[in-house]
Amino acid sequence: MTTAPTKPMTIPSTVNLIALAGVAVPAEIDDSGTGRPVVFLHGLVGLNDHWEEVVKEIKGVARCIMLELPLLDLTGDDCSIHGATALTIKFLEQHVREPATLVGNSFGGHVALKIAIERPDLVRGLVLAGASGLIEKSMVKEVQIRPSREWLAEKIGELFFDRSKMDQADVDRAHQELSQRGHARAMVKLSRSARRNHLGEQIHKIQAPTLIIWGRQDIVTPPEACHEFAAKIKDTRVVWFEKCGHAPMLECPADFSKVLREFVADLDRRG
Repeated sequence: MTTAPTKPMTIPSTVNLIALAGVAVPAEIDDSGTGRPVVFLHGLVGLNDHWEEVVKEIKGVARCIMLELPLLDLTGDDCSIHGATALTIKFLEQHVREPATLVGNSFGGHVALKIAIERPDLVRGLVLAGASGLIEKSMVKEVQIRPSREWLAEKIGELFFDRSKMDQADVDRAHQELSQRGHARAMVKLSRSARRNHLGEQIHKIQAPTLIIWGRQDIVTPPEACHEFAAKIKDTRVVWFEKCGHAPMLECPADFSKVLREFVADLDRRG
């Protein structure tokens, strides 16, 4: 006789994760849908909101968990790619509690890569979209302590091929966040930490099936980064989006959802 699987408990909308320094870090969670877990990881100035259009199309076939870490509030050793990875691992261990498909954009893709390398037991599948970890041409080295809104609008606009897809509310939020001295410094520190953590000699260790979704016009993590990921990860499928920049889930949400659904279905067939 077989026992029906227990329905996973819903994760609270806010969870406290204990950072390397021993302090509690409040993370915002959006948990919806049913099926095997798919965990969405955002970039340096990202939000759970940036995954919403994709999640709407995916939650019918997977349990979608969006994890939003307050990256710019991190301090000390926690304010690093290693600190963000450690927090994400704790979230997966304590709240997801089964191997998940990790979907990461930019800095979030870098975190997903590190987890796939360091903790393969936590990763069922890997989806990379404009991931850092190999090549990144960042605006962060130019960040001023109190950047003007106009400067930020131009830099955020560079993330898109079609700038009409850029949400002006995101520019306003980024301006408000980076007008705080500590947040601007944290962004620089996180970006520098990510650039120093080059994964070129470790990526071959990844065993998880991997989907790489890349904007052909991404100027932050350019096409050569995608080519190198594909060459070094064994079980890989690459999908290029034309007329698309660094955030394909925002510029091409319908296409992103379609290929992600196909990937999730393929993982389900594999068992």
